[in-house]
Amino acid sequence: MLRITHSPATAAVTAEHPLAAAGRLLARYGLVVVIAWIGALKYTTYEATAIQPLIAHSPIFSWIYSVVSVRTLAAVLGTLEIIAALLIAVRPLSPRISAVGSAMGVLLFASTLSFLFTTPGATAAAAGGFPLLSVLPGQFLLKDLVLVSVSLWTLGDSLGAASARRAARGGEQRR
Repeated sequence: MLRITHSPATAAVTAEHPLAAAGRLLARYGLVVVIAWIGALKYTTYEATAIQPLIAHSPIFSWIYSVVSVRTLAAVLGTLEIIAALLIAVRPLSPRISAVGSAMGVLLFASTLSFLFTTPGATAAAAGGFPLLSVLPGQFLLKDLVLVSVSLWTLGDSLGAASARRAARGGEQRR
């Protein structure tokens, strides 16, 4: 049997700082809290009416209001967000299921981020040419760049863990 060992120098380079592990946990479960909280708010009239202009100005999503009401669409989105949060949270138990939730998060936040480009008043040209962001909706929507990025990271992390579990089970079966 071949045993691969690493020199102490290699081990030091690949060692993870404890803050990185804490950051990973905070990134994943912070994302879970944010998505679940936003999802729960979608059941309120306040949030349903707040997202209505964003969706109404989207060339991709505006047609939905001809099929369902503002409150119904908000509730559907809220339900999807809560489901995504729960699925992301189960990463220690099932990385594959968590990957599904992370993919949902990527799609939800990428969709919301698209409103930055379709909602009137989100951006304005500054005197120097650099685009300015309005507080609402511009800066409100820009946060989704971080949320889609963290969702993408949790997706990759979950897929990697699922792959490692599958490889470990395959190795056990061959023995």
